[in-house]
Amino acid sequence: MECIWPLGATLGEGPLWDVDTQALWFVDIKQGRIHRCNGDGSDRGTFEVGGMPSFILPRAGGGFVVGDRSTLHHFDGERIVGEIGRVGARADNRFNDATTDARGRLWFGSMDNLEAERSGVVHVHVDGAIHMAGGEAVITNGPAVSGDARWLYHVDTVERAIWRFDVADTNQLRDGEVFVRIEDGAGNPDGVTIDAADHVWVGLWGGWAARRYAPDGTLVQEVRLPVANITKLAFGGPDLKTAFATTARAGLDDAALAEQPLAGGIFRFAVDVPGAPVTPARLDA
Repeated sequence: MECIWPLGATLGEGPLWDVDTQALWFVDIKQGRIHRCNGDGSDRGTFEVGGMPSFILPRAGGGFVVGDRSTLHHFDGERIVGEIGRVGARADNRFNDATTDARGRLWFGSMDNLEAERSGVVHVHVDGAIHMAGGEAVITNGPAVSGDARWLYHVDTVERAIWRFDVADTNQLRDGEVFVRIEDGAGNPDGVTIDAADHVWVGLWGGWAARRYAPDGTLVQEVRLPVANITKLAFGGPDLKTAFATTARAGLDDAALAEQPLAGGIFRFAVDVPGAPVTPARLDA
């Protein structure tokens, strides 16, 4: 376990390994920043984009798609250069986590920024249009999609539940089942990602750990970190067998921060099963 960048992010989120440049990208939602670095933490860059950027993913045709509040933006690697689309949303809502699947569908969730109302929902951008998919929650996290683009894992953070939906032939979240419910005292599930064996990794907010679950929901691995709030993992490095974890200082008082001075840093550790390259989002009809 190594902290490669002790930057003290308020709400570090959305790690992305860019295979083409062998670089790690991630956001700090509350500081309005997008960050990048090499896999060892070197060659660091910070881009002040303002707002509340909540995720960054590759875009087919080049550049990236960044979600901010209720708008999808095109980011060229240095600045926001255009708008891709937007959704109607309540004033207190904002986008949160996101993923792409093997078909290039962009799945992204929203949440109540005040973390009180059940006004969050999952959307999908497919065939050039944005559709509401379902999955209402106070805080949506994930989603993550299996390698064959069949199973979508959606996190209801407040209820400590990871749901699974069959989306092979639909863009809607219907007839789901609870895949895993995190037990009392273990923290709340935050972002999820899926490795090459279709096992689900989840960061635990307030849980000091990341966990790996088999496709049948069995807990098979837990990795402890020296900070409480682990938000999400991404797999990178030349062989995609390095896990990068974003973390957060948000919600920690002075005593907690003194106990965990690396909170908000970027961590890495080795894994036995690699991740899979991220499919660029296909945003045109």
